[in-house]
This record gives sequence, structure tokens and C-alpha cells, in this order.
Amino acid sequence: MYERIREKLGILADAAKYDVSCASSGSNRKNENKGIGDAEGAGICHTYTEDGRCVSLLKILLTNHCIYDCAFCVSRRSNDIRRAAFTVEEVVELTMNFYRRNYIEGLFLSSGIFKNADYTMERLVRIVKKLRQDERFNGYIHLKTIPGASDELLREAGMYADRMSINLEMPTERGLKLLAPEKSHSEVEKPLKYIQNNITQFESEKALIKSVPKFVPAGQSTQIVVGATTESDKEILYTANAFYRNFSLKRVYYSGYIPISYDSRLPVIGSQPPLIRENRLYQADWLMRFYGFKVQEILDDLHPNLEIDVDPKLGWALRNLDRFPVDINTADYHMILRVPGIGVGSALKIVQARRFNRLHENHLRKLGIAFRKARHFIRYADSPMQLKEYEAGHIKNLILSEGKSKYQSNPDNQLSLF
Repeated sequence: MYERIREKLGILADAAKYDVSCASSGSNRKNENKGIGDAEGAGICHTYTEDGRCVSLLKILLTNHCIYDCAFCVSRRSNDIRRAAFTVEEVVELTMNFYRRNYIEGLFLSSGIFKNADYTMERLVRIVKKLRQDERFNGYIHLKTIPGASDELLREAGMYADRMSINLEMPTERGLKLLAPEKSHSEVEKPLKYIQNNITQFESEKALIKSVPKFVPAGQSTQIVVGATTESDKEILYTANAFYRNFSLKRVYYSGYIPISYDSRLPVIGSQPPLIRENRLYQADWLMRFYGFKVQEILDDLHPNLEIDVDPKLGWALRNLDRFPVDINTADYHMILRVPGIGVGSALKIVQARRFNRLHENHLRKLGIAFRKARHFIRYADSPMQLKEYEAGHIKNLILSEGKSKYQSNPDNQLSLF
């Protein structure tokens, strides 16, 4: 590898590590006509940065030059860092060479903005187009949209990328104006809406036309920075919920802010990234998407922030003990889903198994529920006689004392992988 390419890769891969939007593809793109790669069969491999973040392979910026001066961003124009930019041909060559060596199974491509939005977006489109058409690359491609890019470029990009995303950055307009006064949430909403409308249009055409090209088959996502400004978890989840509802997003990613600036508006350098808070937000997000919880059930004015020592589902159950215990042998499936320690798969197994027999403790343990947690909230065929109704605080202490929470012994830091 030429030394200059190696140097660019070091700079632009390092700058890309702050972007956490790197889940498995969800795309249905297959290898056809003897091309290379397959987004559906292999999905995306992951690796982790030293601070524990999941990194998609090959995850790079096209450039870390940027015309904006967002206080939270390492690539802001006022930051005194080494700058670099790949050419279109360099990104294509790197992707294909790494793929052929089995180093990567996809491309995550983002960019700072040089000159203007269309100038940058046009180069991103040329890269994905060249990969698909000239190199016949069928692997997964996640492309970051440039705010302010024209509709024509967004539509063309959607013909080649599996997933597109655009970062919301701060959870509220107030927070964004504080740290990035040149930006606004409306600049994010416009392209998200445009892509959503095009996805819907292509889907509807499938019913009428036999062969319809793929258009962003893995959908859209966005990312919210957590902890750089003072928004509560309630404000963050309300924003996420609105974006799920209004733009049919596949995912909202939450990225704990890593202090990188001496700016007085931001947490000081050396303070720990809010990784546990980030994890709790992902758990709450999961409850909204798969467990039927509404955001106002998880957080309200009395409880504007998620508890750090217990997961959001347990926190909700402890605040709503009047809805428990749940009789496992008669309760509705959706109520069983709300029992701490019972997941979607376990709830389905319970509903199916109780058709043939009343469920006892040994049955529930075999079904794979977290029984030590769930037993405080359920009744089953051989439940012990309950002599005393425990208060929420007592149940919480019991669960914490019986469990092996990885957060108890190390509340502030990311656990070591080894």
C-alpha cells in the first residue's frame, strides 16, 4: 500500500470511530451475475474500538475537512488536526482490496463537508455507483447522507446503498443551536422524509411491476449524541419516538459523547463517556419497538431520567407494582411481555406451552426466563404462599443482591473485553 494511502486511512478511519451506526445490515441484496460479495448471506462483521464501541468494517470518512464548526465534532473546521481526503478511486480500491482479502464484509462511508453539500454528496454517489456497476460489488453499503444535498443526488445514492442515514446530532433543537448554530433539525428531517417517500414509492411499484430496482433496502437510521448537552433521557426518547413515527426509521442510535474539546459548553476532557446511560437508552428504545411500551410509560416528569442501577423494564415494574403479580397461566401475552426477566421469545414459549399444561416453576426455568428476577412479579401453578407483600425498594435490593450486574462493581467505566 502506498504510504500516503496508509496515512489517509489512519486519519480517516480514526475520525469515523465516533459514528456508532453500524448494525447488521438487514438488507436483502444478493450476489447475482457472478459479482462479488453478498449483503444478505454474511451480514456485517464487527470489531470494537478501545473504548468498547462497535465498529463496522471498512468504516471511514471520505474526508475530515469540513465547512462547519460544530463544537462536539472532532472534524470541525477550527480544530487543529491532521486533515486528509480520499479520492473516489482510492475508496473503491480500498474497499475491493480489503473485501478480497476477507478483511471486511461491507463499507460504512461518511464524510465531512468540503466546499458544499452537493460537491461532497456527488463524490459519495460516484463511489457507491462505481462499486456497484464497475466492480459489481454486492456487499453491504451504509452511506451517510450529507445535509443539504439535492434530491436528485439523494435518489441516485439510494439506488446503490443498502442503508442511508443522517445524524440528528443533538436530541433537541435547543441543544443543536447551542453547539452547532449553523445547523437545524429541519435540515435532517427534509432528506429523511424524501428518502422515506421514495422507499414507499418503490415498494408500491413492486405490486404493479415485475422487476423494480432496490432502493435503500435496509432502510434509514439516525444517531443522537448523548451527554454533550443537558437534555434528559425523557427528551431524548421523545425525540427518538417522533422520528420512528414520522420517518419510519429502522434504528435510532445513541452515542455517548466522548470529550474531545476544551469548549466550556461541553463536558471537560477526561470525563467518562456516559456508556451506561447509552446502554439504558438502547434498552428503553428496545422496549418501545418490541415490547409495546409507550415512551410516556417509561419516563415522565417525575422520572425524567432512566435509572442506572436497573434496566428500564424493571424500573417500570417497580413503579407499577399494582399491576403485578401476573398469573403466567392466564395472563394476556402483552402483559407477560412486561414482566422483568421475560423476553419476546420466552413470552411466546410460555403462551404456547400453557396450552398443554399448567406451568410450574421447573417449566418456566426450562423455558429460559430470568427466573430470579421474574419470580417477584409472577404467579405460577406451584407459587409459594406469599406471607408478605414486599415494597418496591425491597424487591429492587433483593434482585440487585442476587444478581451479578456488571455495573455494580464498576459503575463508571466500560468493562474490559478480556
